[in-house]
Amino acid sequence: MAAKQKILIVDDDQNIAELISLYLIKECFETMIVNDGESALTAAKSFSPNLVLLDLMLPGIDGYQVCRELRATSSVPIIMLSAKGEVFDKVLGLELGADDYMEKPFDSKELVARCKAVLRRYKAPAPVETVPSAKCVEYPDLIVNQTNYSVIYMGQSVDMPPKELELLYFLASSPNQVFTREQLLDQIWGYEYMGDTRTVDVHIKRLREKIKDHEKWCISTIWRVGYKFEVRP
Repeated sequence: MAAKQKILIVDDDQNIAELISLYLIKECFETMIVNDGESALTAAKSFSPNLVLLDLMLPGIDGYQVCRELRATSSVPIIMLSAKGEVFDKVLGLELGADDYMEKPFDSKELVARCKAVLRRYKAPAPVETVPSAKCVEYPDLIVNQTNYSVIYMGQSVDMPPKELELLYFLASSPNQVFTREQLLDQIWGYEYMGDTRTVDVHIKRLREKIKDHEKWCISTIWRVGYKFEVRP
C-alpha cells in the first residue's frame, strides 16, 4: 500500500485547524497540526510534509517569515491561508514562494481540491535513470528537467518551487512562441485555479531573479500580450 501523503497544518485557531484536519484525513491524508511559526519550522523538518497549509497571522514568527525560511531550504508546496484578501497580501505571499493563496473563510471542499491539485503537480525528485522518457530541455548553461524537478543554471543547481519550474519548462519547451498570461495561467495552474493573471507576472519576476538573461536566450516580455522564451542565433 502506498504511503499516505502528509500535510502540515499551521494555524493558531485550533478549531479551524482541527476542522481542516478532519476533512483531509477523510481524504486519506496524514496530518499534523501546529499553532505557531517556530513549531511550523521544527515540524517541517521532523514531519517532512508533502504540503504545508500556512496561516499568515501566527503568534511569534508570522506566516510570511515562515514561508521565507522554508523556501530558503525546501521546495515543499505551500498554500497560504488568510483573512487578508487584498491584492498586495496575495502578491507578497506568492513572491515569497507560496504556490497558492486562499482567503478565509473558505469552503473546505475547495481547500481539499486545491491541496490535491498542488500535490498532483509536484513530485519529489527521482533518479533520472528510472524514467525512460525524461521531460527535459537544454540550452547553453541551462537544463530544465521536469521529470525530477531540477534546474541546472551555469553549472549550479537552482532551487525552485514547483510552479516556477513548470512555468520555465513550459516556456522553454516552445522557444520563441508567445503565450498570453491567460494561456500560461491555464496551462500551469489549471482551470480550477481562482487567482488572476498577476500570478504569472509574480512568477516570471521570481524566475528572472534566479535565471538571468543569457546571450543565447532569455525570458522576454511581449508588451500587452504576455511572455516567450526567446532563443537567439
